[in-house]
Amino acid sequence: MTTAVPDAGADPTPSKGSSKHKGALKTRAGYAWIGLVIAALIGIALLVFILQNLEQVSVTVFAWEWNLPLGVLVLLSVIAGALVTALIGGYRIFQLRRVAKKAQ
Repeated sequence: MTTAVPDAGADPTPSKGSSKHKGALKTRAGYAWIGLVIAALIGIALLVFILQNLEQVSVTVFAWEWNLPLGVLVLLSVIAGALVTALIGGYRIFQLRRVAKKAQ
């Protein structure tokens, strides 16, 4: 007579032709490492872009005027756009949560 052992969710016997790590668990730490590697690659590409675009350009905003390298100017523009997008998205999430709380 055999008794059934509860399964932990992972198949201990790999199927034919499968790799050793096919049943590996996907964890938050694994995703964090992937995110860090992608961020590092983007950072390297960004550094190369800035170093290739070092010519000075004049920027005038209202009454202020600056001379900045073109690569830095583009980087600051992207950061400003991301912050505005995050601000608008955050406000929208706040609105949706408030409506959801009222509905409950």
